[in-house]
Amino acid sequence: MQFTYTTQVFKEGKTYVAYSPEIDLSSCGRTANQARQRLHQAIELFLDEAKRLGTLTDVLAEAGYRKSGLQWKAPEFIGIERNALAF
Repeated sequence: MQFTYTTQVFKEGKTYVAYSPEIDLSSCGRTANQARQRLHQAIELFLDEAKRLGTLTDVLAEAGYRKSGLQWKAPEFIGIERNALAF
């Protein structure tokens, strides 16, 4: 089975954070690459556990994924914006 996801990487102080918005998971590391690798591992563990519990289909459908053959297709992003709000 194949699963696709998006990774956003940003820096908080000296720590790099890798985040997947589709499934709302994140991980961190001392480098951007380490944060990405740890996110990948976290997603694998998350998916394995959801599968073991029998909730994988429900979890992914709720996150906007749809199954096509042996692939879970991620929801398509229309855009990513950075906005400002004065308060």
